[in-house]
Amino acid sequence: MTASPWAVELAVCAAEAAAEKLASDIVAFDVSDRLAITDAFVLASAKSDRQVHAVVDAIEERLRKVHGVKPVRREGEQEGRWVLLDYLEIVVHVQHVEERLYYGLERLWKDCPALPLPASVAEATAADGGSTDDVAERRVASAR
Repeated sequence: MTASPWAVELAVCAAEAAAEKLASDIVAFDVSDRLAITDAFVLASAKSDRQVHAVVDAIEERLRKVHGVKPVRREGEQEGRWVLLDYLEIVVHVQHVEERLYYGLERLWKDCPALPLPASVAEATAADGGSTDDVAERRVASAR
């Protein structure tokens, strides 16, 4: 089983909205073979609580305007460190960089295929100056 075309379309739309708000490390995974509750995960990082909120708001607005969908559940907004948006077909995780490094969702879902995202999303992530893996490597190096 693979992610439905609708789920892929929603994931791409969410990733593009996140990129426009300068989120970093934007990736999407097809988790349909591992989970019965959703087809895809979208992960994005933000450098501050304020940016987490801005990214989340942009994703919600874009998915509502373009596809007419609203999340059925929204969690973590109070803390602003990790916000989850559940659209049934996709689940979007917007995490503060530190939470992204600590929880390592990519490691949990590394066996799942990545969904292709537009070049504009990859370019936005590259323009940010690197991935959370780069941040982790710099922290390890500075601790030595």
